[in-house]
Amino acid sequence: MASTYLIIGLGNPGEEYEKTRHNIGRMAVESFADSVDITEWKPDSAARSLVGQGTLGSAKVICALPETFMNKSGLAAVYLAKAKRVKVENVIVVHDDMDMAAGKIKLSFDRGSGGHRGIESVIKALKTREFVRVRIGVSPTTPGGKLRKPVGEDKVVRFLLTKMKDADMAVYKKVFKKTNEAIASIVEEGREKAMNIFNSL
Repeated sequence: MASTYLIIGLGNPGEEYEKTRHNIGRMAVESFADSVDITEWKPDSAARSLVGQGTLGSAKVICALPETFMNKSGLAAVYLAKAKRVKVENVIVVHDDMDMAAGKIKLSFDRGSGGHRGIESVIKALKTREFVRVRIGVSPTTPGGKLRKPVGEDKVVRFLLTKMKDADMAVYKKVFKKTNEAIASIVEEGREKAMNIFNSL
C-alpha cells in the first residue's frame, strides 16, 4: 500500500502576513505543491486549512496551509493526520528558524520546538515530537558569517512580521528549490537518507 505524507507549511493567514519571514514555511509548501503539480487549494473548514492533494512517485502527498494563526497550527496537524490516516512519522512541518542563517535549511526529527510557537502547537496537538521538520533559516549574519539575531521581543516580532524586500524574496526563491528537493527526498527516499544529503550541504 502506498504511503501518504502530510506536508504542513507554517505561517499566518491573510494578506498582511504575506512575504514575511514568519510565513517562510507556508511559502515553501506552496512552492513544493507547484513543483508536484498541485494547483488547486480547497478550503477545509474542519482542518481550518487550505488543502491540496497530489502524488509523488507512488506516494500520496497532502499539502496544508493552516488558516489559523501560528500558535494554533496544531489544530490542522492533528485533524488532518487522523482524517487522512497519516502516520505521525510521515508528517512534515516546514517553518522559519531564527537559529539559522538566512538561506540555510536543515531537516530534523524528534526534536523540541526551539521556542517556535507553531512547532510547540504541533507537538502539543500530536502528543509527540516524532514528525519531520524542514527548518529554513531567516536570521541575518555578519560579514564573518556569525548570526545577527534581533534581540528583545519587540525587535524579534518586527523582524519576523515585516514584509521582505525583493532582494530577500529572491534569496528565498532559490531556497525553495532546495526545500522542494528535500521534501521530495523525504517522501521518495526516506527521512534518514534525506537528512544525510541535505544536512551536509
